[in-house]
Amino acid sequence: MPLIVLIGDSIRMGYQRFVQEELRDAAEVWGPTENGGTSSNILANLQDWVIFRNPDVVHLNCGLHDIKRNFGEMKNNVPLQEYRGNVEKILRTIKEKAQAKIIWAMTTPVNEQWHHETKGFDRFEADVEAYNREANQIAQKLGVRLNNLYEVVMKAGRDRLLTKDGVHFTEEGSALIGRAVAEAVRLCLRN
Repeated sequence: MPLIVLIGDSIRMGYQRFVQEELRDAAEVWGPTENGGTSSNILANLQDWVIFRNPDVVHLNCGLHDIKRNFGEMKNNVPLQEYRGNVEKILRTIKEKAQAKIIWAMTTPVNEQWHHETKGFDRFEADVEAYNREANQIAQKLGVRLNNLYEVVMKAGRDRLLTKDGVHFTEEGSALIGRAVAEAVRLCLRN
């Protein structure tokens, strides 16, 4: 059975079991027990999480931890240009060392007002969009497939699927994203 590695933050942790269920007869699905966090953290753990495992397909994302901002500050946790460089290094390293097919997942949308009211820091929709644009440009330049999870959530109704913290998903939302990830993996395995 092919090995699928899922890398990402708590959103990935929420949808992973749905992907495993969807692909139970077609592939082995693995993801780290820990939150992938920032692009810098994923880059630092790439050897253990991806290269060492020699997967057939890697479905990955990072962005929500990169865009975090302390209240009242203009600086993101990982500045946009650093994020861009990290994403390029991540994708190039996987292409060169793992020989796996790669799917880059777009960062999911946030409700910045709900988030501001419940968390000790901000995440802004404009940052989600800007970071997605940069990552997508890199992915396209390197011939990496895209999985538009942003659009999947928006079409289904963002606020209906988000929990009150404005960033995580309800069971229904995680299941919807899990089905979209499983479908992207199926397409990747066929092509």
